[in-house]
Amino acid sequence: MWLVTLADLALLLVGCFALIEATRHQDRAALVAGLRQGFGGASEITRPKRQEPPMPLSAAMASFPTGSARPDGASGDLLAWARSAAVDPRVMLTVTGSVDGSAADVDPATGSRAVLAADRARAVAALIAPAVPRLSIAIADAPGRRTAMVTLAFAGEPVRRP
Repeated sequence: MWLVTLADLALLLVGCFALIEATRHQDRAALVAGLRQGFGGASEITRPKRQEPPMPLSAAMASFPTGSARPDGASGDLLAWARSAAVDPRVMLTVTGSVDGSAADVDPATGSRAVLAADRARAVAALIAPAVPRLSIAIADAPGRRTAMVTLAFAGEPVRRP
């Protein structure tokens, strides 16, 4: 009995491979649309358009000592700048943390540059969060300066939820 079941599975597998080989040179999009339509789905998938991030209009920066996530400058100036920038509800601030790429500029606990950059961004975000209604956090993907850059961009009207 088990031999017959095994033979059925083998034939099913061979049939799948034959179907794949037979449709290899056909238009994949048309084939997928036909399969989707055969199972009761729409022939086309509507994907949301990817929105580009808003263009920065203004920026401020907090600098950091090597290997540290505590700002070394006057953070009151940054908070005042963020407070004045966030008066308009249509703007959004983005905090981008970065490292300088040196061997010493890493997170002391993990030895990771990405963790230190994220910690720097979080430290500045925590500093300005009380004054800013729309805030996002990012890390720089290439070494630069030991900073957390705060950029202001026009993001449009805020989404109002009932």
